[in-house]
Amino acid sequence: MAPKAKCRGRKGKARTLPPPAAASPPPPPPPTARLVVTVADLTEELLLAILRRLAPADLLHAALACHRWRQAASQVALKRAPPLLGYFFHPQNPAMPPPSPEPSDKTRHPAVFAPLDADDSPARLSLDLAPTAARALSIQDVHLGLVLLLHSPRPKSMLPRILAIDPASRRRVLLSPPPRGALPGDRWRGTRSVIGVAVLSRAHPSRLSFDAVCLTIDGDLPRAWVVSVCDGGDCAWRALPRAEGVVVNFDPWWFEARSVHAAGNIYWHICNSSRLLQLDPRTLDISFMPVPAVLGDRWQKYRIGEDPAEDGRLCMAAIVDEVLQIWVRQEGRWSDRGWFMERETCMTKVLDTIPKLPKDTNWRMVCTWLSDIDYACTGKVFIKTWGYGRYSFHTETGKLERLMMTDGKEFGDPMFAYTLAWPPEFLTPRD
Repeated sequence: MAPKAKCRGRKGKARTLPPPAAASPPPPPPPTARLVVTVADLTEELLLAILRRLAPADLLHAALACHRWRQAASQVALKRAPPLLGYFFHPQNPAMPPPSPEPSDKTRHPAVFAPLDADDSPARLSLDLAPTAARALSIQDVHLGLVLLLHSPRPKSMLPRILAIDPASRRRVLLSPPPRGALPGDRWRGTRSVIGVAVLSRAHPSRLSFDAVCLTIDGDLPRAWVVSVCDGGDCAWRALPRAEGVVVNFDPWWFEARSVHAAGNIYWHICNSSRLLQLDPRTLDISFMPVPAVLGDRWQKYRIGEDPAEDGRLCMAAIVDEVLQIWVRQEGRWSDRGWFMERETCMTKVLDTIPKLPKDTNWRMVCTWLSDIDYACTGKVFIKTWGYGRYSFHTETGKLERLMMTDGKEFGDPMFAYTLAWPPEFLTPRD
């Protein structure tokens, strides 16, 4: 054992040294400046990814932040489907269930707008028509933010005046019918049948410049009358040659006046027929399109549109024996006239939830039918009944919802989905 250390001091006294102190930790490094990241540091890819996740209203607000964000929002807006604001339709009085006859009240109610959200600003959208004019006008087409209306009733052989309205901007233009010189040597003036009108294209969402078409049957061949409208209200008509080879060998009365925009083309349904009339808006070629034989040849009620589950694909839907069938346009070995059955949904339990709807299968076939595929690609189809209400059915969630107004009237048929003219002016470069 080592001897104790002694201190020199007074004689005879000694003391021990204190133990060594514990090692203290090293001093902390001097504080460094914190790394600050701002929105200006976002890469272009990250900014686009963020903007793609925004709702349409939020996307417009973000576009107002700065020039860079506006350019990025413009890229996102051009690739996004137009926002759905709601539906235009002519309300209908409820019908009595069979065997009661159709209601004697055939009043044409003015068109109304039903927004998706009653608390939203689009609820104020309307056609803004005088009461007398509203009762005399019928919606024929809603597309690209425009609503086309015709007088109803009207002579079927007279080329009509068309009222075009942009409800969002409250601008409108009344198009005069084609002048007599638009078709030299017109020998079908007193015998032609006017089928309907449709929007072909629009030059810019902020302008009232567009092309529309009026479809007629001259003799036994269809003809397209195209009108080009300038922003100032001037219009010019041109009559295209009749579509040779597309023979209408039946009464044109069987054509439905309302057109359907789907997969880039325009279609007109024909009652009790195995064909539809198709118009290509780019080339203005008119042709017949066959429907599946199991539908058309058996006089089943079918509707054409875009696939409710997948955007852009041409499809056809029908309710047959309480089964919702979705057909897609696809050539192949097992196709039926170029259509392929993609999926079926049993509707028995869904229809069981409709109050007082008969349980008998035959009665259900008489009382229920598919009236439309939602043009807005929401995944919904619309179901109409004889005396038991009008409904929407979501093909993915299976939700059935009754469509009724607060005053007791039912949503009319057809229902025209209204989408905002998209993209807005400040996100689209002018020509």
